Amino acid sequence: MSFDVARLQADLAGIRQDEWIAHFNTAYYDGLWSGVALRTTVGAHVPLYPDPGKNTYVDLEVLGRCPYIAEVLAAFHCPLQLVRLLKLSPGSNIKEHRDYNLSYEDGEVRVHIPIQTNPGVEFLVDGTPLAMGEGECWYVNFNLPHRIHNRGATDRVHLVVDCVLNPWLRGMFPAE
Repeated sequence: MSFDVARLQADLAGIRQDEWIAHFNTAYYDGLWSGVALRTTVGAHVPLYPDPGKNTYVDLEVLGRCPYIAEVLAAFHCPLQLVRLLKLSPGSNIKEHRDYNLSYEDGEVRVHIPIQTNPGVEFLVDGTPLAMGEGECWYVNFNLPHRIHNRGATDRVHLVVDCVLNPWLRGMFPAE
C-alpha cells in the first residue's frame, strides 16, 4: 500500500505545535521524540499512550482535522487500535529497544507510513537498515531490536497504526 504524500503532509501541517506530547519513556531516547494521538483507548489519561486495562478505542477530535489520514485509515479493513503521529526531531536518537507483542505472530501488527523523512534518517531493525519512503506502508516486527537516529536537518514524522490481525490483513502478507 502507498498513499499520497502531498495530502498526508497537508494534514500534518494542520497539527498545532502545542498538540505534540513528548514521549513518556525518556530513557529510550536523546533529543526530541514526540507524538499526537489520533485514536486511543476510551478515557486514556494521556491519549498518546493507551490505557493497558482497556480495549475500546475511539477516534480523537484531531483526526477530524485530518481528512486524508482518515481516508488512509479507512483503507485498513481490520480493527485499528492506537493510531499516532510520531515525530523525531533533527539530531534526535531513539535507542535500541524492543516493543513486545507487536508482530504478526502475536496477532497485532504495527504499521509505519512515513509522512516526512529525509536521507539522514537511520532506521535499523535487528541490525538491518530500512529506507522507508514517504507515503509507503511498512510492517516491521518490533519484537526485534530496533533503533532510529535522525541525522538530517528536518523532522521525521510517521503515521503509526496498530492493527489487529484478521483475514484481510493476513492477505496482505506473503503466504506462509
